[in-house]
Amino acid sequence: HLCLYISQSTFAISSFRFMATNDLMMELQKDSIKLDEDSEKKVVKMLLKLLEDKNGEVQNLAVKCLGPLVGKVKEYQVETIVDTLCTNMLSDKEQLRDISSIGLKTVISELPPASTGSAMTANVCKKITAQLTGAIGKQEDVSVQLEALDILSDMLSRLGGTLYSFHSSILNCLLPQLTSPRLAVRKRAIIALGHLVLTCSGNIFSELTEHLLAELKRNESTSTTRTYIQCVAGISRQAGHRIGEHLEKIIPLIVRYCNVEDDELREYCFQAFESFVRRIFICRDRCPKEIDPHIPNVMELCLKYITFDPNYNYDNEEEEEEEMMETENREDEEQESDDEYSDDDDISWKVRRSAAKCLEAIVSSRHDLLQDFYKTLSPVLISRFKEREENVRADIFSAYISLLKQTLPIQSWLHASDASGKDDVPRTMLQKQVPNIVKALHKQLKEKSIKSRQGCFSLLTELANVLPGCLADHIPALVPGIVFSLADKSSSSNMRIDTLSFLHVLLCNHQPEVFHPHIKSLLPPVVTCIGDPFYKITSEALLVTQQLVKVIRPLDKSCTFDAKPYVKDLFPGTLKRLKAADIDQEVKERAISCMGQIICNLGDHLSTDLQPTLKIFLERLKNEITRLTTVKVLTLIASSPLKINLRPILGEGFPILASFLRKNQRALKLSTLTALDILVKNYSDSLQPAMIESVLTELPALITENDMHVSQVAIMFLTTLAKVYPSCISKISGSVLAEIFQLVHSPLLQGGALNAIIDFFQALVLTKTATMGYSELMKQLTAPIYSSGSAEASVMLHKQAYYSVAKCVAALSSACPKEVPAIVNQFIQDVKNPKSSSAVKVLAFLSLAEMGRTMNLSAQRELKTVILEAFGSPSEEVKSAASYALGNISVGNLKEYLPFMLKEIGSQPKRQYLLLHSLKEVISSSPANGLKPYVEDIWALLFKHCECTEEGTRNVVAECLGKLTLVNPSELLPRLKKQLSSGSPHARSTVVTAIKFTIADQPQPIDALLKGCIGDFLKTLQDPDLNVRRVALAMFNSAAHNKPSLIRDLLNAVLPSLYNETNVRRELIREVEMGPFKHTVDDGLDVRKAAFECMYTLLESCLDRLDIYEYLNHVEDGLKDHYDIRMLTFIMLARLSTLCPSAVLQRLERLIEPLRATCSTKVKAGSVKQEFEKQDELKRSAMRAVAALLTIPEVEKSPAMAEFSSQIRSNPEMASLFESIQKDSASLPTPESMDMS
Repeated sequence: HLCLYISQSTFAISSFRFMATNDLMMELQKDSIKLDEDSEKKVVKMLLKLLEDKNGEVQNLAVKCLGPLVGKVKEYQVETIVDTLCTNMLSDKEQLRDISSIGLKTVISELPPASTGSAMTANVCKKITAQLTGAIGKQEDVSVQLEALDILSDMLSRLGGTLYSFHSSILNCLLPQLTSPRLAVRKRAIIALGHLVLTCSGNIFSELTEHLLAELKRNESTSTTRTYIQCVAGISRQAGHRIGEHLEKIIPLIVRYCNVEDDELREYCFQAFESFVRRIFICRDRCPKEIDPHIPNVMELCLKYITFDPNYNYDNEEEEEEEMMETENREDEEQESDDEYSDDDDISWKVRRSAAKCLEAIVSSRHDLLQDFYKTLSPVLISRFKEREENVRADIFSAYISLLKQTLPIQSWLHASDASGKDDVPRTMLQKQVPNIVKALHKQLKEKSIKSRQGCFSLLTELANVLPGCLADHIPALVPGIVFSLADKSSSSNMRIDTLSFLHVLLCNHQPEVFHPHIKSLLPPVVTCIGDPFYKITSEALLVTQQLVKVIRPLDKSCTFDAKPYVKDLFPGTLKRLKAADIDQEVKERAISCMGQIICNLGDHLSTDLQPTLKIFLERLKNEITRLTTVKVLTLIASSPLKINLRPILGEGFPILASFLRKNQRALKLSTLTALDILVKNYSDSLQPAMIESVLTELPALITENDMHVSQVAIMFLTTLAKVYPSCISKISGSVLAEIFQLVHSPLLQGGALNAIIDFFQALVLTKTATMGYSELMKQLTAPIYSSGSAEASVMLHKQAYYSVAKCVAALSSACPKEVPAIVNQFIQDVKNPKSSSAVKVLAFLSLAEMGRTMNLSAQRELKTVILEAFGSPSEEVKSAASYALGNISVGNLKEYLPFMLKEIGSQPKRQYLLLHSLKEVISSSPANGLKPYVEDIWALLFKHCECTEEGTRNVVAECLGKLTLVNPSELLPRLKKQLSSGSPHARSTVVTAIKFTIADQPQPIDALLKGCIGDFLKTLQDPDLNVRRVALAMFNSAAHNKPSLIRDLLNAVLPSLYNETNVRRELIREVEMGPFKHTVDDGLDVRKAAFECMYTLLESCLDRLDIYEYLNHVEDGLKDHYDIRMLTFIMLARLSTLCPSAVLQRLERLIEPLRATCSTKVKAGSVKQEFEKQDELKRSAMRAVAALLTIPEVEKSPAMAEFSSQIRSNPEMASLFESIQKDSASLPTPESMDMS
């Protein structure tokens, strides 16, 4: 009906046509609409007619209808639309041309992507391309050319892979346009080529680069050379990973053109350098090896041209710096007239700006050159802070900020424990340059230009973060600038916010004393900002004020500065914001925190104002939005050494806090428990028993294995109560204790929560409450293990629970030393009693172990015999517990037990393994000086057993050797090294494994010694014995994981040996006959697996030291290896997709093949169930790798990937697997979305 209506109203009023077209658009946007063939024809014909309508608005609507229409009509109709639009594009009427090109863009954007497997897209694209290349070729009308180039770029960027067959003709059509007389045509041709190189084949890419190189060598005219350099930069920005191999030829040419006297050409040269450095990176903080050799050359050019300002003499300025203010103002006026002249004629600023941007790219991609940067680059940049052109100055600041960011110590678990002294050298060099930086910046802090001031503050903020305390001597120079920016009426909101955030960083990173002389001038403008109407300024000002309060009166040290005069400035402004209810949430929270800090640090100066303010806090505590912040603030005030009087609000506040323990907000529970703990410690005299009981009733629900941290904090609070209010403890016996015992018997209990329970039991026993005495607690602790029908009951307890119970038993015993002889005797009787279950014996030994570690149990004469007898027990658990007990009891009395143990190890070969485990406990838990007298005996004994044929025994010996070496590294490490030349492979493998146990993730005295000799131990990676190589890889993996600094500098020597171990060795594969079947055994598999595990670890810790292409070669081989290794390499590939996307893109075709092979493998019918499960797991893992590859930007533009994607979608089994993988990854919590409270 609509079509009919529109066609009838062709000659009617245009507003009718407009409304009818609008209705048509609404209809087409509905999913429910279905058109039959006849309607399709009519709608298409009608819309094409409306595109030529005289009314512009009707035309615009008709174009909008094309988008939804493409998905609703058949392919040949889309082709009709495209044909008409292409023809109209060549029309003489400008309006029709414009509307048709918009129409084509709309159609292209609505075509289904090639990966959906739609044939329509391919056909339509081919139709359009043929027409467009024709239109571009005819150079009669520039506007037609420009539109056609624009549309072609659109198509190539979205559907480049589909136009595979046209790539060659597109290239031939675009190259001549680079010499077009119109610069706009050249520019759009460059953009189109950029999109083409993403998807074209290697041959076409080579053809393009060869052409560009030839033209650059010819240098026909400066104008075309500029264009070709821009084109090279454009290609590098779009497909940097492909241009790498051609850089060797390109860079020298561009370096040559830098020296031509043409500013625009120089600007494009530096832009090209920048694109090479930025886009051809292979991983996060490293630019590629292809550009490595050229970096010094490029840097030299940048440093030369960043000072290139031929029309301006900076020396005059420096000479006249000292002169009076009026002269300076006159100078400014002259400078302005200078600028006016230079803006028209002088474009040297563009050269300086592009050089600064290129330097920034180099700095941010080459962390390894930091020392060189501080030697050569930093002084030059600092000298250029005086740059007269504002935009250039902003880029110079930006480059320097990048340099500072690279200098920030790396904050990660991996490097925190591994901070090598190397990182300190750049920071020391920076420290020396700080005076120059401040000298160059402090004058600019008072300039009119807001952009310059913001740049200065950003740079100073970064500097204060990198070197805390470095600006201490320069505060007098900086304060006037800070005050100026805060008080200046012309300062924008952002300017004030930046100034405040710098001031906050400055206050946090420097000692309070340095600010005391300046408080008088700093405080008033900050307090004015608290009253600012813009909430972001208020919020930032409150944060600064909070820090200022700590500076004015630091509580952690004595201070002579008199804070009293400033209270009248600080308090009213903050109070006004605290009282306001109708303000931004962030301001509310910060006002509460700021006022809390004022009361905490200056509460004794507030006199009558204190109580009304505390009443406001009580109100805020009742409000759901502000309660969490208020709880934190009450904790702060309660812990203040000024002993602030909180009594008036405790009566009402305590029950509110108690009610928070019921809320379903974890952060609130934790903060409330901390607040209650401080209140009970510091205000015990003001709390009524009823108040405490209201809290006690809430505690049992918080003690549960589902949230160990909350349980731990709750139990710590209970411990405080037991110490401060022993009387109220009798009330808690039932429910809370039941929960705590439940927790002790949980397999999840360890670490902090276990220590909290131990402290609680010790505090509890000391309260001397009748129902909770020593014997009662012991009975409840051990009840599940001693209970009748012990077999069923003890099965319930996990092995970990025995250790927890034993630790609690030992803690109770140390709190009640009188009970010790009786309980030790009971345990010995339990062990001797033949009727005791193995669970009871295990507990007895573990408890004796925990007690023996801290007490001397030598009074018990039977202990040794009892333990040695238990070594013959049929139960493995009992044997292991007895061995653990012997070790720990020895720790408590080395003099008596250690010689006995060493004698036994020598004389009892059958019990050797268990005795060595005991020895391991002794070495791990004894203080170094206690062990020193016995080191020689232990060392000699261990070396007797280091060639044992039993691998389990060798491993324990190795662990003992490693941990013993830590006792006296300077003497024992060289001895271990000597043993490397030993003839027996078993001895060598023991020594190498021992080194693994000397490497811990915390800093240790042995580290420096290890760094010197770990290279010798790593030489065993080339050992002729397979097993030695395997343990050497395990040791290398441990070093790479726990202390990368040990091996980073050795990687060049070690990597060839590591990569060598990833190869399949035919000579190690043998056939074993098992009855009628032949079974293949690969003896090299374990070593290969260890090698790939090392490679994975290096990815996390030493990525910047790897040649990623060499690395990928071995990953590629692993993708075709054994099941275990394929599983590993799939994970590596997924990780590589995130870390080095462009390197993976370069190898995509070769990496996809093995993935495709894995995903389409079929298991032989009649195979065993395990075989099916194995294959399924492999497919899932491969699919995860595919999903990771698909997250790389631009990956869909690779033809190989597009083809594989469509194969996955068209195969139902693969498609459903892929969907389930995507659902899994979507449901995993991202770090941002996880509740970190």
